[in-house]
Amino acid sequence: MRKLLVLALVGLAAQLVDGALGMAYGLTSSTLLLFAGVAPAAASASVHLAEIGTTLAAGVSHWRFGNVDWKVVGRIALPGAIGAFAGATFLSSISTEAAAPWMAAILFTLGAYLLVRFSRPLRANRAAGRLRSRFLAPLGLVAGFVDATGGGGWGPVATPALLVSGRMEPRKVIGSVDTSEFVVAGAASVGFLIGLGSEGFLLPTVAALLVGGLIAAPIAAWLVRIVPAQLLGAVIGGVIVLTNARTLLSAGGVGGSVPVLVYALLGAAWLVAVGLAVRALRRTRRARATVDAALAAGPAPAGEPAASAESGEFAKPGESGAPGESEAAESRKLAAAVES
Repeated sequence: MRKLLVLALVGLAAQLVDGALGMAYGLTSSTLLLFAGVAPAAASASVHLAEIGTTLAAGVSHWRFGNVDWKVVGRIALPGAIGAFAGATFLSSISTEAAAPWMAAILFTLGAYLLVRFSRPLRANRAAGRLRSRFLAPLGLVAGFVDATGGGGWGPVATPALLVSGRMEPRKVIGSVDTSEFVVAGAASVGFLIGLGSEGFLLPTVAALLVGGLIAAPIAAWLVRIVPAQLLGAVIGGVIVLTNARTLLSAGGVGGSVPVLVYALLGAAWLVAVGLAVRALRRTRRARATVDAALAAGPAPAGEPAASAESGEFAKPGESGAPGESEAAESRKLAAAVES
C-alpha cells in the first residue's frame, strides 16, 4: 500500500510537470520504475496504459481552456500512433538485459536535451507560416517510436520541435501535444499487449499512476498559463539525467571512484543549467515589463519617439511609421525576448 501511494504521488507530480511543459510524464514515471527494478518493457507498457486515462483527462482539460489546435492534433496523432506501435513491438521483442541500457540511454539523452533546451531562451519565428503535414507526419512518426522504446519521449521530441517552428502559441503547442498523446498511448498499449500479453502490464502500478495523473490533469491545464516552464524543465531534466546515469554506469560495469566523479560532473552541469534557466527567465520578465510599461505610457510628448503597439517599433511624429534605426533595433530585441 505504501508503494502504491508513492506511485500515485509520482503520477500526480509527473502529470503536473507534463501539463506545464507538454512533456515528461512518461520520462518521469518510467525513470522511477526502472530505478525500482521493473523490466523495461513492463515499465513502458504500464506507463502507456496509464497514459490512456491521463492523456484523455489532460486533452479534455486543455480543450476546455482553449489550448488545443485540432488541425495539428489530426496531422500528428496518426503518424505518432504508427511509430508508437512499431516501437512497442520492437521493445517487446528484445531481452530485458539488452533493453535496460537501451531505454536508459534514450531517457538520459532526452533528459540532457531538456537541460539544454530550458537553459536558454527559445526564440519564435512568427513569419514561418502554418504547419503542414510534411513536417508533422515525420515528426509524429519519430516521436511515437522514441516514446514507446524509451518509456517516454513523445513530448520531449514533439513539443520543442513545434515551439522552435514558432507557428503556434506555446500553450497551444502543449495542449495539442498532450491531446494527441492519447492516440499514441493507445497504439503503444496495443503493441505491448500483442508483444507481451496481458501479464506484461503491472496493473496495480497502472492504477496508482492513473489515479495520481487524473487528479493532476485539470490542475496542470490551468497551471500551464502561470508556471515558469523555463525553470521547471531544467529541474526535471537534471533529475532524469542523474537517475538514468546510474543504470548506464551499472550496465557498463564502471566501478571505483569513476561513478562518483561522473555524478559530480553531472550535478555541476545541472546546477549551471538551472542557473542559466533562472537568468533567462528573469531577462524575459524584465523585457516583458519594459514593453508593458512602454505600451501603458501612451503617446509620447511632441518631438519624442512614439511607441507603436502594433508594429513594436518607434516612430517620430509625422514620419508615419518610419522608425529610427536605434529605436527599431531595441524594439526588436524586446519583442524577441518577450516571445521567448
